[in-house]
Amino acid sequence: MKTKQIEKKKSVLRIQSEIRKVLGEELRKKDFIEISPVILSPITDPLNHPTAPARIDCYGNEYSVTQSMIFHKQLALRTLDKIFVFSPNVRLEPSGRKETGRHLFEFTQLDLEVKDATREQVMELCEDIFIELIKSIKKECDKELKVLDRKLKVPKKPFKKIKYEEAYQKYGERFEDIISKIHDEPIWLIDIPLKSREFYDKEDPEHPGILRDMDLIYPEGYGEALSGGEREYEFERIKTRIHKKGQTLEQFKDYIKLAKNGLLPSAGFGIGIERLTRYICGLKTIDEASLFPKIPGKKCI
Repeated sequence: MKTKQIEKKKSVLRIQSEIRKVLGEELRKKDFIEISPVILSPITDPLNHPTAPARIDCYGNEYSVTQSMIFHKQLALRTLDKIFVFSPNVRLEPSGRKETGRHLFEFTQLDLEVKDATREQVMELCEDIFIELIKSIKKECDKELKVLDRKLKVPKKPFKKIKYEEAYQKYGERFEDIISKIHDEPIWLIDIPLKSREFYDKEDPEHPGILRDMDLIYPEGYGEALSGGEREYEFERIKTRIHKKGQTLEQFKDYIKLAKNGLLPSAGFGIGIERLTRYICGLKTIDEASLFPKIPGKKCI
């Protein structure tokens, strides 16, 4: 590796380390408690897009490699009110996604969840920590940003919002890419249709078929930053939503047993650390944001 490439990689990793530090510090200031990640479990996020399951045999039982800790976040709130975790996720994406520059099949996600919170409250929380993060990176990583020739803009609160259906009608199927390219600050995508998300995302009681969900979209063409929203927590509602998705209770029997004993209302989100690093550093592709990137369709160390 050439000296210039090494200096660039060092700068990226130094900034990524600062990202983790600042996010943890900001959440702890707000009384969040960090929990340990779950790597293997009989239950994991089913996701709403095609991924091949990564499973192994553990002592005669089938375990999944964590795709996200959504179910464990809900369960953790039986003990704690506000939690976060730097969670390694494995999602065996279709090999064609190696061309997007935005997908890894192994990545780290900052996942957080808040008991009794609304979508709007966690959106405001996200805006606060995102703004503090950008300010801190500009101050503490000025040298590294110069190496990367990256100029960062501190966004203003509140971030703009656009409804999913409005975005689709205005920009067509590739609305997310277009929205990202035409904005110079992050923008929220809200009110996502039920069919576009998983069964655990809460349906708006006042607007059937619409979820109390949100995505944050990076500006400058960097695409999706995070997904989140309010959660279904009532046992009968969870069963109804599973059936609406065309899934079966048997598929989620271990989760169903736990949900029957009671879940709590909550909201939260997950934000990919590598995508965040890519945006902050102004990188062309996401593999530049990792020392050992796992690119879909490729054999990687």
